[in-house]
Amino acid sequence: APFIYTEAADHDVAFVRTQVEEAMLEAERVAGREIKAADLDRAMTLSSEAVGLWLKVMQAGQARPSPILAFDEFIHMAPIVEMRGEQFTVDYYAALLAELEQRIERGEGALKNERKRLIWDNLPIWYRIRWMGEMLAAAGVALVASTYTNAWGELAELIDPADPLDSMARAYLHPILNRGTGHKLATIEKMVKQYQADGVLLHSDRSCKPYSIGQIDQQLQLAQRLGKPALLLEADHNDSRAFSEEQAETRLAAFIEVLG
Repeated sequence: APFIYTEAADHDVAFVRTQVEEAMLEAERVAGREIKAADLDRAMTLSSEAVGLWLKVMQAGQARPSPILAFDEFIHMAPIVEMRGEQFTVDYYAALLAELEQRIERGEGALKNERKRLIWDNLPIWYRIRWMGEMLAAAGVALVASTYTNAWGELAELIDPADPLDSMARAYLHPILNRGTGHKLATIEKMVKQYQADGVLLHSDRSCKPYSIGQIDQQLQLAQRLGKPALLLEADHNDSRAFSEEQAETRLAAFIEVLG
């Protein structure tokens, strides 16, 4: 997909649509059967419903206290990544959303004592999710949202079952990693405000360099423009050799003190 510095041009959409059409022909060749219009329509409709529900699931985290944490979302995101066009995925997120709405109505948070709220940027440190979650929870710090899980829902409005190929092209053009660092900064700022966050944790991920580009500048800009502290953690979402638990614990503890 062409990189989008500002806005996608018509020729960008046409170029990606051509690739989608070519991919469909190849899929038909490999599968040995044609893609039926009715099946494509059903898959697009279910995808649109699922992405919309996933977005609402994440937005439930805007409540105080938050009924769901980003650590939970890192697990619950599996269906939206792997089974987007399935009825199961729609049913799954509808049930999850209903439970979160009940928690909000009861004033029940994911943490017993939510003191501070943070936004996470980049992929999680998969092999230390529980460790980090328990450390932050012990300090009353709720990780209420992440740009990573948000990326699977923020393009919901671009999915149009009535115009499947063009809407697919537009959606594939606009993921957070296919846009400039200024767009990601704006996304983080928007999320800080929407989720009433007190700060941001930026994961400088060695195995996802495109996501990590610009984070030092984004850290400074968050402080200057929003007055919000941001901590840059160096790690790797997959390779534990690039992660120092002692260093991370020391830096997180100091950051939590800064939050107050």
